[in-house]
Amino acid sequence: MNAAPNFADIAALMGDPARAAILSALTAGRALTATELSLEAGVTPQTTSSHLAKLTDAGLLRVARQGRHRYYRLAGPEVAQLLEGLMVMAGGRPQRPRARNPKMDAVRQARTCYDHFAGRLGVGLTRALVDGGLLEAIGDDFELTLAGEDRMGAFGLDLPALRRQRRAFARQCLDWSEREPHLAGALGAGVADRCFALGWVARPRPGRAVTVTERGRRGLQKAFSLRL
Repeated sequence: MNAAPNFADIAALMGDPARAAILSALTAGRALTATELSLEAGVTPQTTSSHLAKLTDAGLLRVARQGRHRYYRLAGPEVAQLLEGLMVMAGGRPQRPRARNPKMDAVRQARTCYDHFAGRLGVGLTRALVDGGLLEAIGDDFELTLAGEDRMGAFGLDLPALRRQRRAFARQCLDWSEREPHLAGALGAGVADRCFALGWVARPRPGRAVTVTERGRRGLQKAFSLRL
């Protein structure tokens, strides 16, 4: 079967600035309403509804109903990985010098990429796991070493349950701002969930950016020898 027509349709959908803004907003991993996405895209609610219908029909978004509200999110981690790859390509193009943007600085420092950590936090954590002999790069994936299995278990992760998920266990995801891989897949999501649960990482505001707390700085250094 020739996939070119479908590829062209998906590329055309993602190429619209408003739809690109909607997809980018949803890479934070949170489900958002059409009203919230309308504000992110800077278009009218009616136009947003049209964009959301097209993205949902194309399989890029999922919608869930709760009461009178509809919540939209990316269809899965593979969509987030595709968007991250596009951001890597876009970041490689020459750009005019711009004034410093504190919001973008925060995104580059620490953010979520769908359901795992990215930016300097995600890349730094991944590098610490590899340098510490807990994680090994194998092809496009990572694999835990025996020491890594023990450390993640002590960290509170249910590794058998993570491996049963219908997704890659530990995927390399090229970080668009750092240009190095960060840990994705079920393991990356598990680490992020645990850090949020422990209060090591917090979401100070809506959006992708997250903040490592003082407790988190101490905890990450003790658990994984990560200095931030």
